[in-house]
Amino acid sequence: MMLQSALDPAGPQSARISHLWWVFLAVCTVVYVLVLVLLFIGVARGRRPSAAPRASEAGLTRAVAAATAATVVTLFVLLAASVATGRAVSEHDDPDPLYIKLTGHQWWWQAQYKDPSPDRQFETANEIHIPVGRPVIFIVGSADVIHSFWVPSLHGKVDLIPTHENTLWLRADRAGTYRGQCAEFCGLQHAHMALLVVAEPPAAFEAWRRDQIAPARAADTPERRHGERLFTSLPCALCHAIRGTPAGGRTAPDLTHIASRLTLAAGTLPNTRGHLAAWIVDPQRIKPGNAMPENLIAAEDLQSLLDYLGGMP
Repeated sequence: MMLQSALDPAGPQSARISHLWWVFLAVCTVVYVLVLVLLFIGVARGRRPSAAPRASEAGLTRAVAAATAATVVTLFVLLAASVATGRAVSEHDDPDPLYIKLTGHQWWWQAQYKDPSPDRQFETANEIHIPVGRPVIFIVGSADVIHSFWVPSLHGKVDLIPTHENTLWLRADRAGTYRGQCAEFCGLQHAHMALLVVAEPPAAFEAWRRDQIAPARAADTPERRHGERLFTSLPCALCHAIRGTPAGGRTAPDLTHIASRLTLAAGTLPNTRGHLAAWIVDPQRIKPGNAMPENLIAAEDLQSLLDYLGGMP
């Protein structure tokens, strides 16, 4: 099941944000009900003639002063709660967080896993795996326009701004697949700029990371070898990278382990053979305005290309 709700927190940051939301809702509900009650009382009293207008005016002055004071106190309480929540969600004390550099593009997500050992660094796209219980620090930026990274079940929003880096940290306390999205209008396909955060037990995460660090699986059948030759000779290799092959493009998602991902085109399509074929042949029909051109490719060649890409878990 895919989770996407700020009111279904799965980590400490989202839990604090959810708690703050409930505090605001409770306070605003009380204020709303109180205003309605006082309004009805005022309307009822206004229909009765008053024998002491001066006393009524004095009482009204005191009531307005009391209401003003109560409003100021309420606003300060909400301000204090908001500031406390903001400080709490920005601090962590774990000495060994996981670092991920996340870059927003029109309209996909580039995720680079950082590590002190260069041979343990790798890149993926549109799907982020994290270990349950371990803080993750995201270093976020944009390659083109302003985007906004938001995974409601794990944290609040943070803007991705060109030429500027922001940071946020989050932690998932339970395993699951959490849907995130761009929350800042960034162009024609803004609605098709989703990503998945897969939180899994540490052992499962380490197994996934070992697979991701490895280069692409060698083509081991005639069909897959033909598909690899096609990929590296067609314009695909000018934009996409597949580690372990001559394809080293840097302007589009890294496809080294594309078969292991759950979706295609930043959450637009399920990752199936049929959807991958449709995306390769006519991406503009599926996601108009994206940077990938149509590909006029023979049916036999397309099947070999699908065998090659589908064999890279």
